Amino acid sequence: MTQLAKYVKEMRKQFGLTQVDLSQKSGVGLRFVRELEQGKKTLRLDKVNQVLALFSSEMAPAKIERETFYNDDFE
Repeated sequence: MTQLAKYVKEMRKQFGLTQVDLSQKSGVGLRFVRELEQGKKTLRLDKVNQVLALFSSEMAPAKIERETFYNDDFE
């Protein structure tokens, strides 16, 4: 389960909503909510943000911290 999926599911439960409630209040389909909570890898960002807006949240770019590898690291 992805961090996004965990967040949406936790927030939905915290607000006392069923998946049906969440889909109706956010204006997305029930199937989309289920796929979102199951961690589907490919989802429409605009729809994700429709759901997150109910929780005063949105998806945004974030810097990823990672090691830098150089060509001689592989020799």
